[in-house]
Amino acid sequence: MHTKTHEIFNAILEGNATDAQAAVQAALVEGLDPAHILNEGMIAAMKEVGNRFEEGEYFVPEMLISARAMQSGLAILKPRLKEGDVKSAGKVAIGTVKGDLHDIGKNLVGMMMEGAGFEIVDLGTDVAPEKFVDVVLTHQVDMIGLSALLTTTMSNMKTTIEALKAAGLRDQVKVIIGGAPVTEAYAAQIGADGYSPDASRAVALAHSLLGG
Repeated sequence: MHTKTHEIFNAILEGNATDAQAAVQAALVEGLDPAHILNEGMIAAMKEVGNRFEEGEYFVPEMLISARAMQSGLAILKPRLKEGDVKSAGKVAIGTVKGDLHDIGKNLVGMMMEGAGFEIVDLGTDVAPEKFVDVVLTHQVDMIGLSALLTTTMSNMKTTIEALKAAGLRDQVKVIIGGAPVTEAYAAQIGADGYSPDASRAVALAHSLLGG
């Protein structure tokens, strides 16, 4: 691994946003390929963060801090990736369903996915089914990620899928769901394409559904 890429990798693992930004800047000055910086520095680091989470070495706070460091570096890298025409892994719209204002889980999924090379459209919290329908029409998204933390708002995941069906868009987009009360069985029951128990597995699920 190139020294500069290694510095980016370590800064993200340690959750040091300032170092991550400085290392990305330095790598670009040195003329390193933006795609290489993304893959070897950022995507590799977030993969390692995911592994540490699975192994119980990292918990949600560590994941959040690393993801924020990755995002700060990515902010510098993004314009250069666009110039270099680096292909995204897919476009994913995420949001917490109507009536639910919880966003930590959703934000983490968004950051982890962004760290894995996906393009993210974050619709925020309390998102009405119509808004998800609208994002499919206007943003050509490949996938929708629905989050809910309350058993009382979970039913709005079903309502959202029904709204996509009514608009004739259901087969154009993959739908994945997650959140504390959500289960694999519920995903099957409402006709979602997949369920993930946590942010790092949401990334693997997105890859498998979008053929990455």
